[in-house]
Amino acid sequence: MRLLLVEDNPIIGNAVRDHLHADGWSVDWSMNLESATGAVAAEMRDVVLLDLRLPDGSGLDVLRLMEAHGDSTPVVVMSAYDQLSDQMAAMRSGASDYLVKPFTLAEMTARVRKAAGHGRLHRMRDAG
Repeated sequence: MRLLLVEDNPIIGNAVRDHLHADGWSVDWSMNLESATGAVAAEMRDVVLLDLRLPDGSGLDVLRLMEAHGDSTPVVVMSAYDQLSDQMAAMRSGASDYLVKPFTLAEMTARVRKAAGHGRLHRMRDAG
């Protein structure tokens, strides 16, 4: 399973990447909006794990780009923004789930697995 991690904090990014690697995921890591939009456009993944606050813009722009290109890859947002309005904005922009920082790595892994499962079902339905 392939995952794109979009996270600018190296401490969080390393912990998430290492935990997902140990769970069997292949993780590509982008640390800014420019890199993330290029990665999304270049290659399909099973899940995108997306921070909203990036040094050069908002993670919501990644969601909007994916939607504009018809990319149905499940996106799990992870953000310190804990207001319901922020969560709803992300969900309206196409996120399939929303994790509020700080979160446990076990919870993050469970939500990533769930998103990947839903993504596979959606792609199978579209192909059939």
